[in-house]
Amino acid sequence: MSVNISGSIKDRFGAVKDAFAANFNRGEDVGASVAVVMGDELVVDLWGGSLDRAGKEPWRQDTLINVYSTTKTMSCLSLLVLAGRGLVDVDAPVAKYWPEFAQNGKGNVLVRHLLSHTAGVPAWEQRIAPIDLYDWDKVTSLLATQSTWWEPGWKSGYHAVTQGNLVGEVVRRVDGRSVGRFFRDEIALPMGAEFHIGVPPELDSRVAKVIPAPPLVFGSGDGSKSPDRDSIPYRAANPRLVAEQSWEIPWRRAEIPAAGGHGNARGVALAQAAVSHGGVLRGVRLLPEATINRIFDVQAAGRDLVLGIGVTFGVGYGLNSPKNPISPNARVCYWGGWGGSLVVNDVDAGFTFAYVMNRMGEGTVGDDRAHTILRAIYKSLA
Repeated sequence: MSVNISGSIKDRFGAVKDAFAANFNRGEDVGASVAVVMGDELVVDLWGGSLDRAGKEPWRQDTLINVYSTTKTMSCLSLLVLAGRGLVDVDAPVAKYWPEFAQNGKGNVLVRHLLSHTAGVPAWEQRIAPIDLYDWDKVTSLLATQSTWWEPGWKSGYHAVTQGNLVGEVVRRVDGRSVGRFFRDEIALPMGAEFHIGVPPELDSRVAKVIPAPPLVFGSGDGSKSPDRDSIPYRAANPRLVAEQSWEIPWRRAEIPAAGGHGNARGVALAQAAVSHGGVLRGVRLLPEATINRIFDVQAAGRDLVLGIGVTFGVGYGLNSPKNPISPNARVCYWGGWGGSLVVNDVDAGFTFAYVMNRMGEGTVGDDRAHTILRAIYKSLA
């Protein structure tokens, strides 16, 4: 399927445009955008395809889409900004900032455990409904009262939804603003990045609907036997999300800082690019160098207790690993979202890459459509 690709690109990155177009030509993408920020400049800013499989309405320059767990990089970055300002110590107990969180023996959970999926609170112990995510006070209060599922810091176990509430509540306790408001005021607006943790009504006409993937269920097994309902992966699928929920206006309005962010590739890349640019983008300092260095302090490496795959986590991001490389460079931090979105900060090469799309694949934290484009970036740089 031939699709018109719109936008701008520097000459040396022609291979990136070709890789982006190839995803459409193979029928893997319906509508998508891709961006690369390098040297304070958008060297790649492309979009193409349509909002639906029928191709009736084109994907536009300002189209917004739910990017699921790519949102985590925004909420974690918000907390790192506070850390960089000396307002949060990532080695301090969470209870220093959120006293109620110490209940049921959680006084030994540190802020960096929240940022690295090692806190042992990967889901709610009490069964909740997906719509409960619209009630911030309810879900954070439940997290404060429950106990950990393993010794904090022992291993990672992907906090698929809870990480956003845990990190976001620390931001709120320290700053007074919600994480969505803090992100907007302190990161999105200064960086000129259109990304929203909580979409205002005036933008509804620009929001595309995802084309759903199968329901997100961890620990469902390979189909040959019933899942172990007592296992960590099975228990971690709480609430059990379906992609169609993101079509709901309440989902769009709510601050769901692990999964509910809306943006385009340009906005994702601009919001994150200070990480790959020494903490400064377009003359605005967001992070000190020491905070960027702290991102690469490995917190867990090995088989994740929830995802069941090998992952290396630093402070706030997944890290490049020789066993599971996404880059030829060492100082690379990243994360992706359910269905295929991805953001990569390559500190060594000095660029940030982002890809978002509407047709969801089956990957929990990204898939090969984005990685094909990422490989083309490295080819262009070589």
